[in-house]
Amino acid sequence: MSDKFYITTPIYYVNDYPHIGHAYTTVAADVMARFHRLTGKEVYFLTGTDEHGQKIEKTAKQTGETPIGLADRVVERFKTLWEKLNISNDQFIRTTNRDHIFGALHFFQKCFESGDIYLGDYEGWYAVNDEEFLTDTQVQELGDAIHNNPNIVRLKEKTYFFKLSKYQDKLLKYINDHKEFIQPEARRNEVIKFIERGLKDLSISRTSFQWGIPLPQDPKHVMYVWFDALSNYITAIGYGKDQAMMDKWWPANVHLVGKDILRFHCIFWPAFLMSAGLPLPKSVFAHGWWTIEGEKMSKSKGNFVDPFEFVEKYGADPFRYFLLREFPFGQDGNFAAEQFRLRLNNDLANELGNLVSRTISMVGKYCGGKIPNIPSKSSLVEESLQHAKNFQQHMDKMTFDQALNEVALILRKTNQSIDTAAPWKMAKDESLKTQLEQHLYEWMEAIRIASVLLYPFMPTLTGEIRKN
Repeated sequence: MSDKFYITTPIYYVNDYPHIGHAYTTVAADVMARFHRLTGKEVYFLTGTDEHGQKIEKTAKQTGETPIGLADRVVERFKTLWEKLNISNDQFIRTTNRDHIFGALHFFQKCFESGDIYLGDYEGWYAVNDEEFLTDTQVQELGDAIHNNPNIVRLKEKTYFFKLSKYQDKLLKYINDHKEFIQPEARRNEVIKFIERGLKDLSISRTSFQWGIPLPQDPKHVMYVWFDALSNYITAIGYGKDQAMMDKWWPANVHLVGKDILRFHCIFWPAFLMSAGLPLPKSVFAHGWWTIEGEKMSKSKGNFVDPFEFVEKYGADPFRYFLLREFPFGQDGNFAAEQFRLRLNNDLANELGNLVSRTISMVGKYCGGKIPNIPSKSSLVEESLQHAKNFQQHMDKMTFDQALNEVALILRKTNQSIDTAAPWKMAKDESLKTQLEQHLYEWMEAIRIASVLLYPFMPTLTGEIRKN
C-alpha cells in the first residue's frame, strides 16, 4: 500500500461566489485528506480556482472590472470560506499564476509534439456559461430553443484541434480494464456510453476573446479553458519544472468532481494525458447534486444555500458533518433546514454531546477527575474497535454516510451501556467500586475511539472532546 495520497477538488470558476456545491466537494476532499493523514500517509491536498475563459471576460465587463480584478475579488471569498470550514489544503492554485501558465504551456507543447494538435476550422454551437462545445445530441435535444438562449452562441473560426477521436478505442479499453478509474459505477457506465457514440476532435483554442493563455505557436489563439484548467492537477506539483515533485505525487489517487464535469475529467483529461505520455489518475469520483428543500438550486428562485450563513449560525463542524452524513456520496441529495436541525439535535447534541458530558461528569464525581486505568475485557470496546475497522473500509470507498453510521453505533451502544449499568446506583455500593471504574474506563475508551473516527469530519469538536 502506498504511503502517499494525492487528492484534488475541481478548481472553481470565479464568475460567481462559493455555494453549497463548492463546499460539499471541498469538505469531502478535506475529510479524505485528514483521514489518510490519520492513517500515517503523507498527503497532498489541492484545491483552487479556474480564472480564464470567455465567461470571466463577459462577467468582468458586466461588473465594470478587469478579468483579473474580478478573479482577485472572488478568490478571496473562496479562501475565506475554506478557512471558516477548516479546509486543510496544502496548496490553493490559481490558473492565473505564473507557474501554472508555464506548466499548462509545457503540457500543450507535449501534446503538440505528439502530433495530436492541428489547425483547422471550427463551426458549431458553444455554451458560454459552461465553457462547453455542444455535441450533436445536445443540439438535437435543445431543438429550436437553442436560438433563443443568450448563453449559446454560434461560432465559426480558425482553431487548434486535439485529436480526441484518435483515443476513442484506447480510452474504452482503459476504462473497461480499470474498473476503479471512474466511480461510482453508474457514472462509469455513462462515460462508456458517451464514448461508444463516437468521439470527435476537440477544439482547444479560441480567437473570439482574449482572456486566456496565448499559444506560443500562434498568439492570436488562447488556450481552451478546459485544457488550461485540467492541467492544474499536474502544474500544481511541478510539471515541467520539478520532476522530483511530479514523480512523488503523480498520478493522483483521486480527483473529486461533480457529475456535471464528469466528461471533461473522464474523457478529455485522460486523452490529453495519454497524448503527453503521462499516467492517468488512479480514480475520478463524481458525486451528485444538491437540491434545496426539494428544488433545484436557482438564482432566480433565490434558494441558494449560503455556506457562510450556516457556518456563522451553527459552526463549521455541524455543517461539515451534515453534508456527508445525510445521503450517500455519489447520489443526489436534498438540503432541508429542518433535517439539518434534526441531525444537529439527534446525532450531535443528544447522542454525542450528552454522552461526553455525562461520562466526563461521572469521572469527575466518582474518580476525582482522573480516568481509571483499569482495562477489562470489554465487549463494548471490542465492538467499538470492530466498528472502527468497518469505518476504515467505508472511508476507503468514500461511503461517508456508512462510515458515520459505524460511529453512530459506537455512541448508541455506549449510551445504552450506561443506561443498563446505572452507575449512579453502583456508586452507592463500595463493593462495586472496581466494577464502576472498569465501566468508566470502557465508556471513556469508546468515546476516545469515536472521537478519533469523527476527527476528519469535525476536527474542532473532536479536539475539544480529547482535551477534556
